[in-house]
Amino acid sequence: MLELPRFKAAAVQTAPVFLNTDATVDKTISLIMEAAGNGAKLVAFPEVFISGYPYWSWIGNPIEGSPWFERLARSAIEIPGPEISKIAQAAARHKINVVIGVNERNRNGIGTLYNTVVTIGEDGTILGRHRKLVPTWAEKLTWAPGDASALRVHQTSVGPLGALACGENTNTLARFSLIAQGELMHVASYISLPVAPPDYDMADAIKVRAAAHCFEGKLFTAVSCSTVSEEIIEALEKDFPRARETADAQEQRFLWFPRPRWPGHR
Repeated sequence: MLELPRFKAAAVQTAPVFLNTDATVDKTISLIMEAAGNGAKLVAFPEVFISGYPYWSWIGNPIEGSPWFERLARSAIEIPGPEISKIAQAAARHKINVVIGVNERNRNGIGTLYNTVVTIGEDGTILGRHRKLVPTWAEKLTWAPGDASALRVHQTSVGPLGALACGENTNTLARFSLIAQGELMHVASYISLPVAPPDYDMADAIKVRAAAHCFEGKLFTAVSCSTVSEEIIEALEKDFPRARETADAQEQRFLWFPRPRWPGHR
């Protein structure tokens, strides 16, 4: 008889310390410890949690966004590198699998960045680095496209584990590739996008996507979505007056995400 592992998964719903890599790595390690301390064997972090999403590309023009892109590029990390090593060490220390989104800098270029999902085993091994295949719309101002070479399902203590970032969860062939490899646990990482049209309920769309992947693949999905913090709004509204208006409107749509069941969550 086939026996599948039983485990607790933690889906992180919070904001990074905006464009502050070291502080966000410290926050990540704290959340890993918190999740593991409450019995989780898998913790899923949001899209580009290290250390921020280029919201300016949606609320300003490319000229206005240029200095912000430079800040993002300077806060991006290389893989392998010291930042991801610290997170991997925390995973090993607490014996928990980690899936986390990062802004990855190409070590052979100057301004080439990728929207990357990193999968780390409970022994601290970096199992995979998947670069988002096709950045969505305005995201093309920030990230280079990835490729399918690292579109892999990894054997972990919680079973065959795969992950996709945001809009990739609507990519039929990408999802099929993971299902065909025997994926049983899926992580879908997102950001709270504060510029969706008024008649588009992104939270509901994410629920539909996750349910479809679970039903079609006969698997489980952990959805992790970041939030837009007051810190992010205050930073952006200095250059983009619409930042608060758009963020406040969209943030209300993400209140459906289940909060952690243990005390001390944020």
